[in-house]
Amino acid sequence: MSQTATSIPQALIARLQQMADRQADLQQMMNDPAILANSQRIVAIAREAGQLTPVVSVFEQYKKAQAEVDDLRNLLDGTDKEMAELAQADLPAAEARAQDLIEQLKDQFLAAEDNAVDSFFLEIRAGTGGEEAALFARNLYEMYRRYCEKSGWRFEVQDLSTADMGGFKEVIINVRGQGAYRRLQYESGGHRVQRVPETEAQGRIHTSAATVAVLPELPDVSINIDPKDIEESGCRGGGPGGQNVNKVETGWFIRYKPTGLTFKITELRSQGQNKERAWSLLRAKLFELEQQKQHAAVSASRKSMMGSGDRSQRIRTYNFPQNRCTDHRLGGQNAEAESGGKNFSLEKIMAGELGDLLDALIELDKQQRLAAL
Repeated sequence: MSQTATSIPQALIARLQQMADRQADLQQMMNDPAILANSQRIVAIAREAGQLTPVVSVFEQYKKAQAEVDDLRNLLDGTDKEMAELAQADLPAAEARAQDLIEQLKDQFLAAEDNAVDSFFLEIRAGTGGEEAALFARNLYEMYRRYCEKSGWRFEVQDLSTADMGGFKEVIINVRGQGAYRRLQYESGGHRVQRVPETEAQGRIHTSAATVAVLPELPDVSINIDPKDIEESGCRGGGPGGQNVNKVETGWFIRYKPTGLTFKITELRSQGQNKERAWSLLRAKLFELEQQKQHAAVSASRKSMMGSGDRSQRIRTYNFPQNRCTDHRLGGQNAEAESGGKNFSLEKIMAGELGDLLDALIELDKQQRLAAL
C-alpha cells in the first residue's frame, strides 16, 4: 500500500491489519456451534470483537480512501487530459479525507488497547508529611471521586484507613466504566502539595506528598501464585450492611509472603465478595510489579516522558498559594525536574475538572506510543 503525502507508519498499518485479521477470526468463532454452546467463551469472544470493531471499521474506510487517492494520482500521470483535470480537482478532497481517517485510526488504535480494561483499582497512600499528607490524600480522593461522578463511572471504596484529623492514610477504590482506564491510567506516581497546613500557626508553607497507583483488574491475565505463599483469613468488616458487619467476619485478609503485600477488604456486603476482590487486587498488584520489571528493561534503551508509573516518580505539584497545578510530564520537562511542566487552575483540578489536563497527557502518550512502533 502506497503512502499519502501525510503518511501513516507502516508499522501501524501492520498492527491494524493484525487487528482486522483477529476480528475476522473472532467472527468465524461466533458461528462455530461448539463455541456457541460455551456461554462463558462466547461472551469473552463477543467482548473482544466489540472492542476491535471501532478501529477495524475505520481501518476499512481508510483503505478505501487510500485506494481512491492512489487511483486519482494514477490518472494524473495518464494520457487522458480531461480525466487528469478531473483527478486534479478531486485529489485534494480525497487526500484530506484519507488524512482525517489516519488521525482517527491513531486514536482508535490506542483506545482499543486501553479500553480492554473496564475495571481497575485506584490506590492512594499518604506519603511524607504526617497528618497534612493524609489530608492531601483525602483531597486527591475527593478530586477523583468528583471526576468519576461527572463521567458517569462507578467509584467504590474497597478499603480505607483514616488518620487522626480525618485524612486518609490509605484508600483503595474500584473504578468501572467505559473509557475510565484510558483517562486515568496516567495518574500513577508521586503527587506533591505545597500549602499552609491547618496545624501551622505561623503561616509557613509546607510540602507534603501522596502516591497514587492505577492497577488494572485483568481477570484473563494468568498470575501464578503458589498456595504456600498465601496467608489468608476472614476478618471483621466495617462497611455497609449495618451492625452485622461488625459482629461477624464479613471481611477478608490476604497476605502474599514473598513480597509482604497485604490486603484487607471489608467494604462489600459478603465475605465471598470481599475475598474475591482481595484476590483480584493481589493479582493486579503482582501484574503491576511484573510490568515495572519489563519497563525497566525497555527504558534502558528508550526514555519516555510519561514515565514508568512508579510511585516514587513525582508527576505533579499542587501549589495552593499560587492556585497552580503543574504536571511535570508536559511542556517538554520530565517528572524529575524541579521546575517546568504545564500549569492548570488548581481550583478547577481539585473540583474534579481534569479534562484538559488528561487530554494533554493522552496526546503526549499518543505521540510516544506511535513513535515507539
